Amino acid sequence: MKKVSDLMTKDPITAELPGNRRDVINLMVKNKLTGVPVIKGGKLKGLISRHDFFEHPYEDQLALLYTKDHPSVYQDELLDSAAQKFVEDNIHYLPVKDEEDYCVGILTTADMLAYVENKKIKTPVGEAATRPCVPLYEGTPIKVALQTMKLTKLYAFPVVDKDAALIGIITDRDLFNLSEISGDIVISELGLGEDEEAWSWEGVRNIMKLYYEESKIEMPDISVNDAMVSEPLSVFSKTDVYKAARLMRRNDFGQLPIVDEMDYLETMVYELDLIHTLL
Repeated sequence: MKKVSDLMTKDPITAELPGNRRDVINLMVKNKLTGVPVIKGGKLKGLISRHDFFEHPYEDQLALLYTKDHPSVYQDELLDSAAQKFVEDNIHYLPVKDEEDYCVGILTTADMLAYVENKKIKTPVGEAATRPCVPLYEGTPIKVALQTMKLTKLYAFPVVDKDAALIGIITDRDLFNLSEISGDIVISELGLGEDEEAWSWEGVRNIMKLYYEESKIEMPDISVNDAMVSEPLSVFSKTDVYKAARLMRRNDFGQLPIVDEMDYLETMVYELDLIHTLL
């Protein structure tokens, strides 16, 4: 039987207490991470993810931002036990600790996709998809999309055009990459022209000197179609679960739209839906 230690990322990047939001965001963006364990003296204290930044836009101190009671797992636990925790607690990260509570790794839902794929689970993916699916119109302002995420507790939306045809997908990762760059950045000092990605973390992440108005999330005045991933990959409802897991794993997706024969949206399937098939 496979153990957590077989799939986890060892010696993970962590956020150390005390700390502040700017340092943690820089840490996550620089390393292309969406969540990191929080430690003090090497011992696990909790976890912080991009969701925490969206939920607490006015907090600056790491101690007031991170989730202190976030579930964790021991490195010698079985992967089936980890799957149970992911599903029951509706989470995407499991910090891994040793018997003395030192943080030794992290296990994510993305890691678990390899286990689902290896199990060759042939349940139709349409039967596994049980979570709500809320489409957004392509002209929806980004700020409205962010508010919709907060209200629905969903972090990925299929995007449709005026004919309700699927044309894209937008996730909290996309919004996270747009956030935190204030409207009054001194463009000339950043070395960015008006025609460049001045609002994107991707466009400025390697520049050392950033300017902020205040320590809170700021979003650009653009629409969903300016930030979404266009022409997303999708699957049919009869696709085997393990094949969907392979597609998501290889493309680093947390979800996949399920479409009919005419490519119209039916619903969405998420990593946790696929992990649920292990139980």
